[in-house]
Amino acid sequence: MRIFSGIQPTGRKHLGNYIGAIRQYVEGQDRGDPAIYCIVDLHATSVAYEPSALPRYVYDTTAMLMAAGLEPERCVLFRQSDVAEHTELCWQLCSVTAYGDLTRMHQFKEKSARERELVRTSLFLYPVLQAADILAYKTDEVPVGEDQRQHIELSREIARRFNSTYREVLVEPAGAIPEVGARIMDLQDPTAKMSTSYGTDAGLIYIDDEPDAIRRKFGRAETDSGREVVRAPDKPGISNLIDILAVTRGVAPEQVERDFDGEGYGTFKQAVAEDVVELLAPVRERYRELRADEAGLERTLAEGAERARALAQPVIGDVRAAMGIGPVQARG
Repeated sequence: MRIFSGIQPTGRKHLGNYIGAIRQYVEGQDRGDPAIYCIVDLHATSVAYEPSALPRYVYDTTAMLMAAGLEPERCVLFRQSDVAEHTELCWQLCSVTAYGDLTRMHQFKEKSARERELVRTSLFLYPVLQAADILAYKTDEVPVGEDQRQHIELSREIARRFNSTYREVLVEPAGAIPEVGARIMDLQDPTAKMSTSYGTDAGLIYIDDEPDAIRRKFGRAETDSGREVVRAPDKPGISNLIDILAVTRGVAPEQVERDFDGEGYGTFKQAVAEDVVELLAPVRERYRELRADEAGLERTLAEGAERARALAQPVIGDVRAAMGIGPVQARG
């Protein structure tokens, strides 16, 4: 079972990242053969960004993943731009990717609408590069949040089309989306996903937030009319908090509803805050230790890139041979 997933180095990581993806990464170390995790810095350049800050964000994200429990000895952890096979495969997969499929991608529509000065071609091709990230390792399982479901389906379609056009080379990956917590919402706007790119500080719980900041943000979280702690379509704020508490306690959302039957919103929000403080405290402390050693983080990424290249190169060789690219003697 090969497991692969990538995470963008865009700003501080938040509770949605942790619940929707990072905790799955940690669990995958015990099942992956290997488990492969990538800091996707090339993807970060598909929208407006600050070049001088990007290397710092890469280290921030690497340290946070390790603080959450990723161990470089048990997984492959690397920076996307260090492995050129990703970009080569992206171009090769463009030959079997339908233009119409890319125009239907929800995230392109949403992100391009927010880009006021320039909608980059790299944003349009983002799903193809993501497919290359995954398919370069003959990945079986991709742990992601709910917002990536469409991208995983496109990766599967690209793999099928490549195999039918040329020959059987690529593996169709399956998405692994958690039943609870796959889409954590902004605390101030529970109709929008928690996001460092487009959210507000008050709506985000950062993994490295101090306990009092976490308590304050949950205390001010947008709730709904009524007092009942139950999930409902017209109660997005409370539904979001129920999912968060269910994850932190490792129980079903229905159990949370039973536990707080008859309680008011104030008591409930305080309980969510305290559980999240306890969940994130060890990660925050470990992050501070790891983040201070940039040389160590760079060594970890470099060593991971070597291992990633060793896995990707044979796949790229098979892709080249199937497409008739490169020297004749290299073709299979």
